[in-house]
Amino acid sequence: MPKIGNIQLPDFPLLLAPMEDVSDPPFRALCKEQGADVVFTEFISSEGLIRDAAKSVMKLDIYEKERPVGIQIFGAVLDSMLKSVEIVEASGPDIIDINFGCPVKKVVCKGAGAGILKDIDLMVKLTEAMVKHTRLPVTVKTRLGWDHDSIRIMEVAERLQDVGCQALSIHGRTRAQMYKGDADWRPIAEVKNNPRMHIPIFGNGDVDTPERAMEMRDKYGLDGAMIGRASIGYPWFFKEVKHYFKTGEHLPPPSMAERVDAAKRHLQMAIDWKGETLGVFETRRHYTNYFKGIPNFKDYRMKMVTSDDSASVFEAFDEVLETFGNYEFA
Repeated sequence: MPKIGNIQLPDFPLLLAPMEDVSDPPFRALCKEQGADVVFTEFISSEGLIRDAAKSVMKLDIYEKERPVGIQIFGAVLDSMLKSVEIVEASGPDIIDINFGCPVKKVVCKGAGAGILKDIDLMVKLTEAMVKHTRLPVTVKTRLGWDHDSIRIMEVAERLQDVGCQALSIHGRTRAQMYKGDADWRPIAEVKNNPRMHIPIFGNGDVDTPERAMEMRDKYGLDGAMIGRASIGYPWFFKEVKHYFKTGEHLPPPSMAERVDAAKRHLQMAIDWKGETLGVFETRRHYTNYFKGIPNFKDYRMKMVTSDDSASVFEAFDEVLETFGNYEFA
């Protein structure tokens, strides 16, 4: 069974991916309840941390019920990354994760995230320095390469392991692909099957059904799956995958009552954590998936995603339960 440092994980763990404006404490709590084995924070700017930017500092909030939890940071300046490690360590996470994979232009143009795939030497240098600067296990999330013609993930994996990286999560696309096309898990499997590699190798990208998770485990032989978009507004995905692994059968989808309850709890936890305005606004993206597939639902969804006060959103939840309480999800 895989380990990250001294953290023992179950066989083929399911990890909640770090997702900007998604993987906050309320959502992580829901995913943890539904079977996520390791959760990661939204990615945090090292420059924002050392400037004490409010949004960056707020993302350091973690809770005991989340453990094991990793805080993910990104940056490309050594001094800033080392200072941010000290700030992160003080927050008490179990893991420090480095983002070398975010493809978003505003991150890449600063040489951070996937931008560092153009400078493998710097990637290794930053990782080595951070490993030496903390007592916590350091892990890395990255992509196959900058583009199809510059895929060096085998070299990257070996070198990161050599400088002390404790686990590697690899998204099966290049930066040039962004999120388009199909994720290619074959190069990730090649890394895992490299006899030089002994740290856990987790796959990421297009794990959107229990069957796909099983394929990643059985066909590609990876150590675990990092789940991203499939969990947005659907924290039950982790539980469904584990049930499928155990029985070979699909769990019935959550009922309307379960969905409404989760949406209510999600919104209330978000409000408690970040206040009414942000709590209402930043939870909106989940509602489409919470209530996906319901016919004649547009008016209710519009109320959920356009209301600026939580009372109106909670009212919409109650209306949905009253109107569609007996709806059976496929």
